[in-house]
Amino acid sequence: MRLRQIVLLLLLALAIGAFVALDLGRYLSFEQLKASQASFDQLYAQQPVMVAAVYFGVYVLATALSIPGAVIITLGGGAVFGLWQGLLLVSFASTLGATLAFLASRFVLREWVEARFGQRLADINAGVDKEGAFYLFTLRLIPVVPFFLINLLMGLTRMKTWTYYWVSQLGMLAGTAVYVNAGTQLAQLDSVRGILSPALLGSFVLLGIFPLLARRVVAAVQKRKVYARWASVRPKTFDRNLIVIGGGAAGLVSAYIAAAVKAKVTLIEAHKMGGDCLNYGCVPSKALIKSAKLAHQMRHGAQYGLSDATPSFSFKAVMQRVHDVIKAIEPHDSVERYTGLGVEVLQGYGKLVNPWTVEVTLNDGQVQRLTARSIVIAAGARPMVPPLPGLEDVGYVTSDTLWDEFAKLDDIPKRIVVLGGGPIGCELSQSFARLGAQVTQVEMGERIMVREDEEVSALARDALQADGVLVLTGHKAMRCERRGEDKILVASTQGQEVEIVFDALVCAVGRVARLQGYGLEDIGVPTHRTVETNEYLQTLYPNIYAAGDVAGPYQFTHTAAHQAWYAAVNALFGDFKSFKVDYRVIPWATFIDPEVARVGLNEQEAQAQGIAYEVTKYGIDDLDRAIADSEAHGFVKVLTVPGKDRILGVTIVGSHAGDLLAEYVLAMKHGLGLNKILGTIHTYPTMAEANKYAAGEWKRAHAPQKLLAWVEKFHDWRRG
Repeated sequence: MRLRQIVLLLLLALAIGAFVALDLGRYLSFEQLKASQASFDQLYAQQPVMVAAVYFGVYVLATALSIPGAVIITLGGGAVFGLWQGLLLVSFASTLGATLAFLASRFVLREWVEARFGQRLADINAGVDKEGAFYLFTLRLIPVVPFFLINLLMGLTRMKTWTYYWVSQLGMLAGTAVYVNAGTQLAQLDSVRGILSPALLGSFVLLGIFPLLARRVVAAVQKRKVYARWASVRPKTFDRNLIVIGGGAAGLVSAYIAAAVKAKVTLIEAHKMGGDCLNYGCVPSKALIKSAKLAHQMRHGAQYGLSDATPSFSFKAVMQRVHDVIKAIEPHDSVERYTGLGVEVLQGYGKLVNPWTVEVTLNDGQVQRLTARSIVIAAGARPMVPPLPGLEDVGYVTSDTLWDEFAKLDDIPKRIVVLGGGPIGCELSQSFARLGAQVTQVEMGERIMVREDEEVSALARDALQADGVLVLTGHKAMRCERRGEDKILVASTQGQEVEIVFDALVCAVGRVARLQGYGLEDIGVPTHRTVETNEYLQTLYPNIYAAGDVAGPYQFTHTAAHQAWYAAVNALFGDFKSFKVDYRVIPWATFIDPEVARVGLNEQEAQAQGIAYEVTKYGIDDLDRAIADSEAHGFVKVLTVPGKDRILGVTIVGSHAGDLLAEYVLAMKHGLGLNKILGTIHTYPTMAEANKYAAGEWKRAHAPQKLLAWVEKFHDWRRG
């Protein structure tokens, strides 16, 4: 805390202390006010300007210092100055005083609060930016909410001072008028309770509820306006409760939930059920990683007391195993399974005709139209292909197409270039290198896996390089060329061009949402990289929802399924109760070897957001099971609130990191700290013990040293 803040805090404390020490509160009682009314009236008749100015100043000071007694001062304003002049003085004095209290709170406390609760405050500020004035106005209308508390809490937010002032001025006006008017009848009042009758308080509460009701009315008017152009085509009845476009993770879960609650639901998928995850992403890549890891272990058999061996294999057989794994999992996402669950599955292309109607062009050429009360867009994402000159001439594969294209090959391409240093690029680079290819990974940024902490990026790079991957960071792909039989990627680094010869080029520079081809543009649904939705996953049209990769902000299968629950439930029951999507605890993992898994904040994010944190780190190289498995590398890094065991985020690098992370995801979701993890029995010997030992490291760092010193003396005394 800065010197100026400390000085102001001391001055405020002294002022409040003086108020208490001098017992000035005795002048702010109802009895004292009634007894002094005649004297005030006489003084006001003699010097009206001076009395009004002093009254105004006292009111501002009392409100700014949050001194109790505002009700009495307000009554006094009505008693001495009458309704209109009293209302004028009180309205401006109370608002000015409230704004000063607001600014004092901001000046003294906000930096300190932001340093400790930065992320939570950031979420609050996002809401304040959007609807802060509305909520402040609502609170100001309800006198049962202490105004001094509103002043202090709002000062911690990013609300503009002018906004706070004028909203407070308007919001407090009705309540102020009631109290000032009561003051004009002071002689007839026996106590303050005469004003604060249950009926009056109930009226204030209703007054506070009014803006909420008004908001619903406004929402209904806006909704009517949005649908105005479609009013003539809105169906009177609907064929379905829900139509889902897209059969990936989000679409499948949305349809499943709808069927489970006995809604009539249709799922439309043009290509393969299961979407990207089953057919092109999670499943095939993990199957490839497993084969590549076994080949790596064979080459390093000496680590396990065996002989090193060069694996002999057919690349075609490896790729066939990948497709066999996909086929083994396919029944989980099949048309037959979902039909059995009660979902109507149509294989074809769905296109929005209006907010309630979808035209389906089936794969056999038939066309039909279906109407639904609600629609969920779950169209997924596709690989991003960079606009490199010459790329089409040399040919390329993406994370979608390589599984079919490489399955045609008898041998793995000798020289592979992987464009992209993100999770997909890293997983593919390491796997192909372990299967015998000469892999060059090209990343435009200064490091791979840039979303992770620098030490994690460095470990990932070391792991890839140890397997033979040539990692070129700071290299921007410029163009592709053919020279005879050679295919060449030209990249730029530090003002110079380098040439990389390859046999196969894999584009793994990210994925983009599928936004065209199913009618969003025709009915005017806004898109910008993803389909624009609100916190309930609603698009421009409240009955049309989006979930999964097409909605963002995450591109994970588990997040798509998470969003799907909200989309389906809100679509089916939103007229009664809607749920905001909860993104507080989102885990993810990159399945290189060693794995990298994370949930919550890492250090670079905490620093960027100005969030204070403490780091506890446990090296997995000291873990018994890791040593026994020759996997003794990596770490568990936990970020906590300074001095407390509340978890802000966890990064794990090591074998089975994605599995180990689950315990922390559960802990963060349900508010459990490191002490709870430490007090949980973990099976020995397992990798999961790393979590317990990390919690133990935190506990040792926070042991009460002074108390332990006295305990040591106690034990010394006990020994005689």
